Amino acid sequence: MAKQHLDPAAGPVAGDTLEAYLQTQATEFLRALRQHRETGGSTASSGNGTEETVDAARALRRSARRISGTLHTFRPLLDTDWSEGIRPELAWLSGTLAREHAYAARLERLLGALNRLSGCSPIPAQTASEPRQEKSTLTVGAAKAGALLERQLTLARTRAHSAALQALGSSRFHAVADSVAVLASEVPLSPAATSAGLKPLAAAAEDRLTDAITALPLVSAGHPYNAEALVHGLSADPAPQPQDAPWHQVRLLLRLHRYALEVLYGTESPVDVRVLNAGQALDRHRDAAEAATAAASAARTPRIAPATAYALGVLHADQRHEVEAARFAFRQAWLRETVSTS
Repeated sequence: MAKQHLDPAAGPVAGDTLEAYLQTQATEFLRALRQHRETGGSTASSGNGTEETVDAARALRRSARRISGTLHTFRPLLDTDWSEGIRPELAWLSGTLAREHAYAARLERLLGALNRLSGCSPIPAQTASEPRQEKSTLTVGAAKAGALLERQLTLARTRAHSAALQALGSSRFHAVADSVAVLASEVPLSPAATSAGLKPLAAAAEDRLTDAITALPLVSAGHPYNAEALVHGLSADPAPQPQDAPWHQVRLLLRLHRYALEVLYGTESPVDVRVLNAGQALDRHRDAAEAATAAASAARTPRIAPATAYALGVLHADQRHEVEAARFAFRQAWLRETVSTS
């Protein structure tokens, strides 16, 4: 694969470019926080909150991730003590706010897969005002598996919702919000920001991404059905699959690369279809891997019926197949040569 680099020789870029980007993201953070408070402060995606609060929580996560990622990539240009102090706090916040949505999406994914595997139409998303649909057409095992997953993941989602509300009312969060408010008006730059450029640091982030991708088993991922990987993925070991970790790391590095391009080019940055498609494939990979883990965890529930355990085992295998399909899609997207058109 040919390595595509940003041009480090393009000359220094003034620190005000970095400053402007961070101030824009800080302003977005504060706007989302104000909207969140004005709409009641609920983070639930259905039933417990409005669409506006969901959008506000999503915007909070998005801006927090971008600020944190930018501080990481361009840390030589920023005051070290300040950036190293706020960056993990922003990561804590975005992670805390993301969990409730993640549990809801995981449940929807697993119930949809159960319906698909049992030959039924997917169940549409429920709202607080809709009656629960009948599942009489499901097999007994799939129906009980779905009920078990719904209990477990709904409980996890409720706890995540409470944790998010508690976090947003904590002194820790208020300290983060105060720091972001300061950032919106003044970015603590280091002396290096007056002479160093942004492009070498963005190129270093791209190099880290490329190196991590090179280390992936892309030859194995070149097959839509990767039996060798599935042998490990279908293991009864309750620990997270270690083979997934390098792919998750590439997903994070790809996100940092995208943010670096936003800093450099802003809204003028052309859409990189390869990066876009690769990112979508890695999102599907993460979702399927976590769904498989949830199915395996449910299957270890004590005293469940054999038919329920069997349905959960089939569901786990299905999601591990989805993991391999996502890896194949990533390989196809990343290694595809860009065709230039005149």
